[in-house]
Amino acid sequence: MGLLDKIKGLTKGREAQIKQGIDKVADVAQSKAPDQHDAKIEQAAEKAKDLVDQLDSSDDPKPGTTK
Repeated sequence: MGLLDKIKGLTKGREAQIKQGIDKVADVAQSKAPDQHDAKIEQAAEKAKDLVDQLDSSDDPKPGTTK
């Protein structure tokens, strides 16, 4: 069992909680960092949430690929 499989197992069923945590961390970072960095912090948070979605959907094979 690889590291990615362990991460998938830990995140399964907790995607919404993880995304809420990412939002909270982004809010704290935005409050601490100068306003000029708010867009970058938000962008990073969105990418992190996209990765959570990819972990969830990676169990389903993509069209044209074999698993």
